[in-house]
Amino acid sequence: MSAENLEKKRWWIAVAAIILQVCLGTVYAWSVFKKPLMSMHGWSQTSTQVTFMICIGIIGVAAAFGGILVDKKGPRFVATIGGLLFGLGTLLAGLADQIGSLFLLYLGFGLIAGLGNGFGYVTPIATLIRWFPDKRGLVTGLAVMGFGAGAFFMGQIAPVMINDYQVVESSGKIVASGVAKTFYIWGVIFLILCIGAAQMFKNPPKGWLPAGFTPSASKSTIESFNLHDAIRSPQWWMLWSMLFLNVSAGIGLISQLSPMAQDVLKRTITDVAKLAVAGGTIVAISSIFNGLGRLFWAWLSDGIGRKNVFLIMFITQAILYAFVPQIANSVLFTVVACYLLACYGGGFATMPAFAADSFGSANIGRIYGIMLTAWGCAGVVGPLVFAQLTKTSALYTAAGLVAVGFIITLLYRRPELKQKAD
Repeated sequence: MSAENLEKKRWWIAVAAIILQVCLGTVYAWSVFKKPLMSMHGWSQTSTQVTFMICIGIIGVAAAFGGILVDKKGPRFVATIGGLLFGLGTLLAGLADQIGSLFLLYLGFGLIAGLGNGFGYVTPIATLIRWFPDKRGLVTGLAVMGFGAGAFFMGQIAPVMINDYQVVESSGKIVASGVAKTFYIWGVIFLILCIGAAQMFKNPPKGWLPAGFTPSASKSTIESFNLHDAIRSPQWWMLWSMLFLNVSAGIGLISQLSPMAQDVLKRTITDVAKLAVAGGTIVAISSIFNGLGRLFWAWLSDGIGRKNVFLIMFITQAILYAFVPQIANSVLFTVVACYLLACYGGGFATMPAFAADSFGSANIGRIYGIMLTAWGCAGVVGPLVFAQLTKTSALYTAAGLVAVGFIITLLYRRPELKQKAD
């Protein structure tokens, strides 16, 4: 294939990556499903929240395994499996609501959809880093921007669908929550779009570089790091910790964002249905910034450096998380939530390039894939903290977590090369 065709191909792969990530990112709109499920089945907040905790925990583990598979089997194979599992898991979540099975909800949305999400998430990141050595921050930001934007669509559309499909008897008793049909429709959409996008993924020819791009000597030597060398370095664990702390705070907020928004909104909105839609709107708006933050911070990191971006994100988040409990105005709450989710997304977008800058792109599927276990661990810790503690205590805890992240980032130095990759 000619150099011109390869240049076009890499941008088509970027488009496919965004489509896949938009579908996978709908998982972050989980909070709009919580209250309807709890009301319909009488499930407690914690038991319902476990679904999201399982899902995010599995995503991190699956991403680690998927990163290894990408290097062995190729990106198309892994992304296809991911799309299939994510779609099937969503369909099973619909069945779980229909028959009232909490266990099936854990299995479908938690385990199976989580596995598919993890496989699908890591694949375009590992692939695009290889296709875009000249634009690492920008292109990974574009890809994971789609992941953040996915929650916007689901957060805006799902509450309306749930209300439309809800079945209420003349006595006022809800006999069908509307969640099942919503999951069924989206499950089919995911199967079509995710599997279709996966067919575009392919690694570039060995040794290929974009026209006019010459890697610097420092970036060339970094290619020597293999998985074993990377994980043995303290810098890998520092990056893992930075990702864990940023995600723990952010995903905890996401898991309770709709109920927290409704607590602020109920001062002016009394109708339950309107309150749920308004809460979903705040989820949708903040999700836009989750996506935009991924693009902005990743783009900025190409200019001022990955470390400086993390320093800015951590210190500003620490201040704002501590401020949120005092907010009583819905507009101010929305603005702060938008910024916090922009930083949350920015951490995801900037970290792949940070890892590639530190350890090279030759084994980035394995190195960054295993680093995403931080996401899985944070997916358990963050939502658990926000479910078990009071709102104020949870937000202060989140402030403490990102403050620790600031200190770790301040101490970070690029690792020295030790030996060549296999």
